[in-house]
Amino acid sequence: MQFLDFEKPIEDLYDQLEKLKENGAKSGVDVTATVREYEQKIADTRLEVYEHLTSYQKVLLSRHPDRPYTLAYIEKMCSNFVELHGDRNVKDDKAMVGGFAELDGETIMFIGQQKGINTKMRQIRNFGMANPEGYRKALRLMKLAEKFNKPIVTLIDTPGAYPGLEAEERGQGEAIARNIFEMVKLRVPVICIIIGEGASGGALGIGIGDRILMLENSWYTVISPENCSTILWRSWNFKEKAAEELKLTSDHMSRFGLVDGVIKEPLGGAHVNPDEMASILKQTIKNTLAELKKIDADTRIEQRIDKFSNMGFFDER
Repeated sequence: MQFLDFEKPIEDLYDQLEKLKENGAKSGVDVTATVREYEQKIADTRLEVYEHLTSYQKVLLSRHPDRPYTLAYIEKMCSNFVELHGDRNVKDDKAMVGGFAELDGETIMFIGQQKGINTKMRQIRNFGMANPEGYRKALRLMKLAEKFNKPIVTLIDTPGAYPGLEAEERGQGEAIARNIFEMVKLRVPVICIIIGEGASGGALGIGIGDRILMLENSWYTVISPENCSTILWRSWNFKEKAAEELKLTSDHMSRFGLVDGVIKEPLGGAHVNPDEMASILKQTIKNTLAELKKIDADTRIEQRIDKFSNMGFFDER
């Protein structure tokens, strides 16, 4: 188990618990009662730590190396997943994955960014930063789902669309803008869920739907706190202040009306109990789809347009 800096009190208790178990095994002494005491201490300490998380600590949680990514959720929630590849133009972008899968017998098109689970895979997946062909692949799969009248679920987890020169040469901005334009008009139910990082146009490229949801310890904004700090203060040292000012956490997004709901995570984050998190996510998707299916396609599209047209507010003085 990997721990973040602010989880040091929990890590210390875990270390003591492991030593206690080792000593008990070596000496043959029954330490069951003491183990239970330490487990309770860990639970109490975790509750105390996670009750007062700052915005930047939630950002760190969203990037936790053990946090489940798109394919992990699909594997835990669904059966018969058939991944589809390529944009039929350039190549297959490994940072964007998608395909049909069965969720309790219902066929759904799942699309999402995929980060790597180790160093080699992170390079292959480009750290979850999609190129234009990734967004064009996503749009191709959405149109395929619409053709066969299957609902779409997107799982968003990206530090942003890839900003490299070659991506701009192949039309990164146009690809994202095209996706936004086309997603507004899709006639099937569309649910967008931010499961980790939701940064900038990289998130918006698969983030226009009937319902926008966020996991509790995810974030959603135009720029990362580190890059914001670099622009405003010419240094990364103000990233915590930038995170607070950006109002990027799920509770802020919900309060501003930019997302429709926040999905509770197990105490400690999604990575602490991925199976429980997948179960919660699965039930949320089923409930939301049942709600959306009661609305006819034209009304859904109208509501979708109104939702995004009414976002934002200003104070004229």
